[in-house]
Amino acid sequence: MSNATPSQTNITVGLQYRGLLEIVLFSAPITLPCCLFLFINGIMLFTLRSKSVFRETSRYIFLYNLLFADTVQMALSQLMYILAACRLRLTYAVCGVLVMLAELTNEVSPLTLVLMSLERYVAVCYPLRHATIITIRNTAVAIIVVWAFSSLNVLIQVLLLLEFPFEELESLQMKDYCSDIAMFLSPMSDHYDKALTCFVFLSAGVAVTLSYIGVVIAARSASTDKASARKARNTLLLHLVQLGLSLSSTVHDPLLIAMSKFLDRVAIVRIHSILYVCIILLPRCLSALIYGIRDQTIRPILMYHLCCRLKLPRLGSQPT
Repeated sequence: MSNATPSQTNITVGLQYRGLLEIVLFSAPITLPCCLFLFINGIMLFTLRSKSVFRETSRYIFLYNLLFADTVQMALSQLMYILAACRLRLTYAVCGVLVMLAELTNEVSPLTLVLMSLERYVAVCYPLRHATIITIRNTAVAIIVVWAFSSLNVLIQVLLLLEFPFEELESLQMKDYCSDIAMFLSPMSDHYDKALTCFVFLSAGVAVTLSYIGVVIAARSASTDKASARKARNTLLLHLVQLGLSLSSTVHDPLLIAMSKFLDRVAIVRIHSILYVCIILLPRCLSALIYGIRDQTIRPILMYHLCCRLKLPRLGSQPT
């Protein structure tokens, strides 16, 4: 039987409500933009599966794969953010699954950008052979290779993680909130993750840059379609920007760790929220917005679905 007095009970309840209010006020400014971004990405994914022209064109298939990886990554990041905001600590096993899925999709995005850049390079520099090189079968094989390579690296990270002596811990309950840093329990895991990140983004940057240079050179040729070459060049520049935005997410944690040494907790929390939205969430929604606006084939159908299938006067009629 509890010995707490009514006043003590009221104080406890009040503290609980205050804590709940703090969690809502703290997480709402982050959760609402994330829900909006997830909604836009979800509509874009649905749009890319709604018409046969999207399902049977390689560049749209690559775009779907990129958006799918970014959307899963965004959802996982937001889930771990909410868990941390609610001060919920997971077990190492559950957190490991979430972190490894996030690592998997995080590696798929830059590799898919490489495939999209190579597809544009072939379209401009080898237009007569584009249909025979960039087939639906080859597109599927390339995507499978990307996911297999990313899965292999995640498997290596899991094996490195298993070297940690979990049996010596008093409990498998984590003492900190779930994050990728919290799961790098050994120096080898941290070194491997940094080396892999450098390798993936450096290789992707070189591949996209070389594709851009090839397209620029081809654009000066008299036999090249100038309009197509210009559009491909702009697209490759967009891929470089996307790659840079994806790379910026890797400095999120090190930057917070560095700033935590000379800033107080309140300032760190505010800076973390700003960085989280700007370099974690926003870049993974830009692909849907940019491609949805730039591509004249996607734009009317995307707007049609974003407007809840309302027949807008300026669109004329339902897209076919």
